[in-house]
Amino acid sequence: MLQQDSNDDIEDVSLFDAEEETTSRPKKSKIRHPVASFFHLFFRVSAIIVYLLCELFSSSFIACMVTIILLLSCDFWAVKNVTGRLMVGLRWWNHIDEDGKSHWVFESRKASPQDSKTVSEAESRIFWLGLIACPVLWVIFAFSALFSFRVKWLAVVIMGVVLQGANLYGYVRCKVGSRRNLTSMATSYLGKQFLRQTTGDDQTS
Repeated sequence: MLQQDSNDDIEDVSLFDAEEETTSRPKKSKIRHPVASFFHLFFRVSAIIVYLLCELFSSSFIACMVTIILLLSCDFWAVKNVTGRLMVGLRWWNHIDEDGKSHWVFESRKASPQDSKTVSEAESRIFWLGLIACPVLWVIFAFSALFSFRVKWLAVVIMGVVLQGANLYGYVRCKVGSRRNLTSMATSYLGKQFLRQTTGDDQTS
């Protein structure tokens, strides 16, 4: 389903045609991807800890800033490209077509009988908790830096809000966008069937 948005196209599709992770293992609360789950939280939590404690252990603002930005960048890449796909079956990305037009694609694993058996409840909770809680903390840090006139830290905090907020928006769009598009497609299909039937009845009469 293709939806126009300014100069960009936004597209919701099924993830990889459900070719991955379709084994018939039962849905359990255990963590099936411990490494992905660890790094889903490691980089973003580390960035927050460094932001809160760096001035206690280092007098170099540049060193603290570089460390935080590196952690945020690693977190953005890991969450966008790895942990979302493995832990909850979602992915979002952008590509440029031959005409130079930008397309935003939001993917979710295709509905199938195996879907309820491929997503761990524990991993899903870890994923969404980390995805939502950390950007909220960065927003709080942004207001704190603004009202306490810590101007030099404001750029770092805004970087945290933007990078982690982008992943939050992308995955929320993956989660709810496909449902909205399925409703739109169903409505469009029923509308076409109704018009076709009405046209056929008019021609018969």
